[in-house]
Amino acid sequence: MQNFFVISGCSGGGKSTILSALDRQGHATICEPGRRVVKDQVQNGGTALPWIDLAAFAREAMACCLRDYSAAARLSGPVFFDRSLIDAVTAFEHATGSTEYRAHAHMYRYAQTVFLAPPWPEIYKPDAERRHGLEDAKAEFVRLEHAYQAFGYSTVLIPKAPVAARVNFILSRV
Repeated sequence: MQNFFVISGCSGGGKSTILSALDRQGHATICEPGRRVVKDQVQNGGTALPWIDLAAFAREAMACCLRDYSAAARLSGPVFFDRSLIDAVTAFEHATGSTEYRAHAHMYRYAQTVFLAPPWPEIYKPDAERRHGLEDAKAEFVRLEHAYQAFGYSTVLIPKAPVAARVNFILSRV
């Protein structure tokens, strides 16, 4: 879907803040699947959490991504995703070494340009849903940058700048 724009990259790099700003401007946005999975699992006493069972968490995130993809197909104009199916497939592959879901990443396509939030130590903060440290977040960024390029996407780094400038940077390339 050429109007499905992914904002991915480093955990704690400001992606959700950018998506919130885009949403306030009236753009269609899809919240991060991983955070929704974590909230659901914690509320229901589940174990599909990245710090307990990363593979199960990634499977849940993939299912969430597929639901989001179908729901977004009914929207008009650009749709901005806080992470995508590629992120979940990459997490699963990292956890298991298995490539069994790679075909999903080829079947469910997003716009060619993917925006990546780079590691930004000055704004990184762990929280109840992001329990890993900055070094793990940096390693995740490297995996995601490689994965998006391996799946044929062009990646563009979002500059470390105030939120409004980051939003304008993205919108100028959409």
